[in-house]
Amino acid sequence: MSVVKINVLTVPAEQRETLEQRFASRAGAVEGSDGFEWFELLRPVEGTDQYLVYTRWRDEASFQAWMEGPMKASHQGQTDGADRPKPASSSAAVWTFEVVQQAAPKTQ
Repeated sequence: MSVVKINVLTVPAEQRETLEQRFASRAGAVEGSDGFEWFELLRPVEGTDQYLVYTRWRDEASFQAWMEGPMKASHQGQTDGADRPKPASSSAAVWTFEVVQQAAPKTQ
């Protein structure tokens, strides 16, 4: 059963472009991770300042392996002594869901 992780990022208006640019230039390590199925960055349209980072995984073990491997390495900062950029978000939370039903467009 697939597992969905949604990272909820509260992003002030003046940091939206920064956040989107950071995701656009990310290393892409998640796409090659074992068990990775899908990624989407969802921009709020109205009524909230929360971005949703949607990832779907084959199972919880695949997500945890990515968290402890490629993700952890990419978020540990730079080794050349340079300061790590400040987060674009002011807060974050992770929601976890199991996929119990799904549908795709019907092919004709």
